[in-house]
Amino acid sequence: MAELLLVEIGIALTGIALAGALANRIGLSVIPAYIIIGILIGPNEPSSIGGISLTLVEHREFIDVLAELGIIFLLFFLGLEFSVSQLLADRKRIAKIGSIDFLINFGLGLTLGVVFGYTLLETFFIAGIVYISSSAVITKSLIDNGWVANPESSPILGTLVFEDILIAIYLALLSAVALGEGTALDAAMSVGSAFAFLGVLTVVAWYGSEYVERAFDADSDELFLLRVLGITTLIAGAALTAGLSEAVAAFFVGTAFSGTDHTERIEDVVAPARDFFAAVFFFSIGLTTDITLLANVVWLLLAAILVTTAGKLVSGTLSGQVYGLDRIRSARVGFGMVPRGEFSLVIATLAASVGTGALGSVIPAFTVGYVLLMSILGTVLIQNSDPILDRVPLRLRKSTPE
Repeated sequence: MAELLLVEIGIALTGIALAGALANRIGLSVIPAYIIIGILIGPNEPSSIGGISLTLVEHREFIDVLAELGIIFLLFFLGLEFSVSQLLADRKRIAKIGSIDFLINFGLGLTLGVVFGYTLLETFFIAGIVYISSSAVITKSLIDNGWVANPESSPILGTLVFEDILIAIYLALLSAVALGEGTALDAAMSVGSAFAFLGVLTVVAWYGSEYVERAFDADSDELFLLRVLGITTLIAGAALTAGLSEAVAAFFVGTAFSGTDHTERIEDVVAPARDFFAAVFFFSIGLTTDITLLANVVWLLLAAILVTTAGKLVSGTLSGQVYGLDRIRSARVGFGMVPRGEFSLVIATLAASVGTGALGSVIPAFTVGYVLLMSILGTVLIQNSDPILDRVPLRLRKSTPE
């Protein structure tokens, strides 16, 4: 068994490497390439071509762990670019743009559920799935396209932080209702413990830079790497246990390092590990995708893609204007918020665990197709934002919101 698992891991990593090389050669983002290779060599259809089996990777347990680390370290690196004081100074704008994003995109999800005749509970599942953007996909795209230092990264980041915190509340309440486990008080206590954990992280990130500086002052790059990987993973895992997004926790760990002299060393020493884990994360999305199921949800899928892409473009553009960006940079914010990913899949997993009606079959199948197509569409929009927006008249590109 161990030998087979090792072979499958080798096949997975080789497939990822070849897909990334091909994507670079033809000038495309590596993210869709990683997802597609996961579909091709994973356990779902298409499983063979001309009688030759394509199922080369079946055991996902180890891949799933590495994928989780991909989410954690993508958000950790995003946190390096910001400080807690900067986030607190922006708290009113973050609350405003987060509310805009929620009202537009969660509202569109509710509308889709009603129009397609789903029950109230099923509709709330659909709304959550189409509302939440992918922190991992967006962060990777921002890094790859050099947007992290741009002004549009601030409203994108603020919206992601708002979404990730809100989704913790949403999941606690939805779990209590859908699974019938616990009372409203239990759900409230779960949310309360999550926010208490977040409060501790915020305090440490704000006041603890001096201690972080000393604790990670290692002469050896090997020891430095192990300390950063170990502590960040440990805190993210503890946050997940407390009911908080591991991505949010990793982000705040990154902000704790942002006030130290270790940031440049992290970029040099830890960044390769981040890229490795991130590649496996996108590959894991492909492993979960059974494209044969998409035929049963094609109309819902098409409607959701059209409506929610427009929703993110509108809410993102409005968010950019809240930050005083010009119309072109505001439009980039909208492009940047289109990808969906890990949190939508978590919601779909919860729906599948309920297992009744559309929750057991239709919604999980819809989510996998939705995440696949929206992650590809979103990365393509971000990568090609300049040629798309170059078509906007010059007078509109230079204008700023009043």
